[in-house]
Amino acid sequence: MGKKREAVTIYDVAREAGVSMATVSRVVNGNPNVKPATRKKVLETIRNLGYRPNAVARGLASKRTTTVGVIIPDISNAFFAELTRGIEDIANMYHYNIILSNSDNKKDKELQLIETFLEKQVDGLLFLGGEVTDEHRQVFAEAHVPIVLAGTQDPVGDRPSVVIDQVQAAKEATTALIREGNERIALIGGPLTDPVNGYSRYLGYKQALEENGLPFNEELVRIGDYRYRSGLEAMHSLLETDQPPTAVFACSDEMAVGALHAVQDAGRSVPEDISIIGFDDIPLATRVRPLLSTVAVPMYDIGAVAMRLLTKYMNDEPVESAQVVLQYRLELRDSTRIQEL
Repeated sequence: MGKKREAVTIYDVAREAGVSMATVSRVVNGNPNVKPATRKKVLETIRNLGYRPNAVARGLASKRTTTVGVIIPDISNAFFAELTRGIEDIANMYHYNIILSNSDNKKDKELQLIETFLEKQVDGLLFLGGEVTDEHRQVFAEAHVPIVLAGTQDPVGDRPSVVIDQVQAAKEATTALIREGNERIALIGGPLTDPVNGYSRYLGYKQALEENGLPFNEELVRIGDYRYRSGLEAMHSLLETDQPPTAVFACSDEMAVGALHAVQDAGRSVPEDISIIGFDDIPLATRVRPLLSTVAVPMYDIGAVAMRLLTKYMNDEPVESAQVVLQYRLELRDSTRIQEL
């Protein structure tokens, strides 16, 4: 193994360029009070020596690190991958670096990551997709930097957030199945302990049934974890009941595709025998056959708007609304018998 190369310092650049360290610092930080010829000479020296400014030292001097911490529940989930892309594009536009950390959707790990980011002197935090508990609220309240929630919200607080109306979206998806003439509509939901996604979508499903005069039947409800296998297993279970459903609202596209495959495994057809609607509109929705009907969530926009909102807080810019609710749409494709509302 080769010997570790010594890092080039600002002193090395100043000595090689024949200027003061203060001049090098002004060039690195974009200070206009440097003669063009001197700036050019310093920049050439920086390139030749391979000098990299110490971000930590610069942060201590300016009290800013131009770094944002991003906490993601599950980086392998396509929903959060697309949301993160929106964050990164806006961060680059405003010259911020982002540090991504995966929490595995575990509260203790989320709290630990928040503390770690604060110790690293980040300028702001984006918290994605997890449940906001009392422990989160306490850590958020003690933080010395702005924090914005993306794809989740605090149901009992006023923490800035960017979301969609989960209840209304679930209600519209279920109503679309009712308009086909279905009366036995199953729900493959997320954990009801998840107030933002799981319970809200469950509530929208129940409201759609109630508003259309259909009874709520606990036997038609299965709870999964938003992933493919839980949808597959839930649908197999529903098909084994005395009166299987004629339609299914699955609270994620992965579970919906699992349900679709279970129906096909049983020798039945979608949508001829059972209609299926998912939620999110991840790329997988258009890579299965039949194409999956789903609630199209503006994943990229949630990330982009959340990052822009955070930049406003970090730079003391005016904020029109701390609670941003974006528009979704119902994307009806081939897994339902109706393709338009």
